[in-house]
Amino acid sequence: MRTDLSSQIMLEQVPKRYYRPESEVELISLTRYEKVYTKVVETPAEGAADAADDVAECIRRNVKEKGRCVIAFGAGGCALDVYDELVKLYFADKLSFAGVVAFNLAELGLGDVQDATHSTMRRLRERLFNKVDIEPQNIHTFDHTATKENVHHLCRQYETLIDECGGLDLVICELTKNGGLAFNESGSTTMSACRLVALTGETRQRLADSYQSDNIPATAVTLGISNLLAARKLIATAWGEGSAQSVFNTIEGNITDLNPASFLQMHHNAKLVIDLEASDRLTRINYPWKVTSCDWDEKLTRRALVWLSEQTGKPVLKLTNKDYNEYGLSELLTARGSAYDVNIHIFNVLQHTITGWPGGKPNADDTYRPERATPHPKRVLVFSPHPDDAVISMGGTLRKLVQQGHDVHLCFMTGGDVVVSDEDLMRYLMYSKKMALYHGHRSIYNALEAIERQVADKLPGAPDIPDARRYKGLIFVCEGHISGNYLGIDDAHIHELSLPFFTEHPRGVGRITAADVQPVTALIKEIKPHQIFFADDLDDPCGTHEPCANVLLAAIDQLKDDEALRDCRAWMYRGQWATWDVDNIEMAVPMSPEEFGVKRSAILKFQSQVNDTFNDPENGKLSWQTSLERNLATAEQYSRLGLASYEAIEAFVRYRF
Repeated sequence: MRTDLSSQIMLEQVPKRYYRPESEVELISLTRYEKVYTKVVETPAEGAADAADDVAECIRRNVKEKGRCVIAFGAGGCALDVYDELVKLYFADKLSFAGVVAFNLAELGLGDVQDATHSTMRRLRERLFNKVDIEPQNIHTFDHTATKENVHHLCRQYETLIDECGGLDLVICELTKNGGLAFNESGSTTMSACRLVALTGETRQRLADSYQSDNIPATAVTLGISNLLAARKLIATAWGEGSAQSVFNTIEGNITDLNPASFLQMHHNAKLVIDLEASDRLTRINYPWKVTSCDWDEKLTRRALVWLSEQTGKPVLKLTNKDYNEYGLSELLTARGSAYDVNIHIFNVLQHTITGWPGGKPNADDTYRPERATPHPKRVLVFSPHPDDAVISMGGTLRKLVQQGHDVHLCFMTGGDVVVSDEDLMRYLMYSKKMALYHGHRSIYNALEAIERQVADKLPGAPDIPDARRYKGLIFVCEGHISGNYLGIDDAHIHELSLPFFTEHPRGVGRITAADVQPVTALIKEIKPHQIFFADDLDDPCGTHEPCANVLLAAIDQLKDDEALRDCRAWMYRGQWATWDVDNIEMAVPMSPEEFGVKRSAILKFQSQVNDTFNDPENGKLSWQTSLERNLATAEQYSRLGLASYEAIEAFVRYRF
């Protein structure tokens, strides 16, 4: 059973020659905008293996030449993947760590953190040091007795120890999604040395998810940019679409302390290893016509025209031969004909993505429509990772499907309890206790009071007790029912799966097993849907969307030849944590101002979430507000391209199986 199929979703097939050229001449041409040597691979697993091979070669060379290799190890998630590959090399007798001198790149907080759940050193020991033959005396980390009063002095000692070992031969780290290296975040300069830093809210949230702890310190100690630039070699890794903008800023952007990773452009021997998803914004992947000749298929032509329209500020139908030539797209005219012909064709392609009938329009020619006219009505199955995700991302489309007579089913894949606050739980417990007393149910009152005491006594960062999780999940699921009812979906068509990977892990991020896939498979077999909608914005901070997508895709993979999916199409939605680029959209469902208002009201039914779920903690933007803004922005972009002007648009891309 495959449980990683979400990583295989590719919106278009990127020609290998863009990221794996056959000659140095081609590589130079393709990477003319790139200021850091970058290796693009197809998958994170391939990237981790490539980086591990580089690390192994560096260790062997330095140990042979001078008897040791001094390495600073970062503990980011992508770097940990590299360490897993290094362990494989060690057990295959292809690498020894006996000559490695290790330094911890960064550590969270001050005081005794050696046994804390959020310790980076603990991570390094568990994933690498405890599994290989490195000498214990060769493992160095920050003094765990540091205080704010003596941390500056101890940092200088740490740097001195590195110098006494001959300086860093290698740094291994992760490029973070906000453009940081280790804990060198926005504002770090090239002169920054080993020091105590304050962590941003965004970084603390990322670490809370990574370490599964709500008790993340507000500070960290880290080697500075000057220490990283002084290393003889540096390897940084980044995976996933969520890293794409950071990768672009690092490799092709300007050097700026707002994006400290951009200082890698100043390093004499830095290498960035990224997967295809993380490379999405690079010129050679996103705008290949700027650096090489292209095979002008439909997708690339569409992307080029959307880009040209944005560059010129003109709608598609007003683009001229001169515009094409001035912006380097003369090859496209040679391949596809005059500007007039190309403009008309792409305009029609974009126009045909727009539909007010997301389930297909009955008794209509569906040749150029995103969905089939028949059968009508359709059985529609919408999967929502948390109870609110589908409403936030496609609430307008849900309402249209109901109003147009389709048999719509809404499935909550998890109860989402881990994102419900203690405050909301306490409010409902207080209400329930009063109701219990009013009706004379003293035993219920006592049970609820026991839960209330346990929540109040919970240590900071500790996971909820099972009863608290159960009640939090009930709060969220009941809000989901109310929101679904508001959009016209009755309770009998709202399904609660409570997938085990979520419910059986204290923080909701367990491993996917057959027990997760089975109930999804059963539901699909029961409903036999003509349409499936599911979330593809996989970079959610809770870490729930990706496993939910993988569970569903595993079920689809098992049933793809089954009668249950014989007449089914699957559509991917985004909104809360990502958005579709216009050139990839295959179905655009517009909303009037009134319909957009209804969607907003449906979102507000989730009272436990509307004030707590932050997309950007730095500016206080709530995730559902960001989603609505994306709907508005998509409609505005369609309008700028010369298409009809709508209040808002929800967008979808088809998943083909």
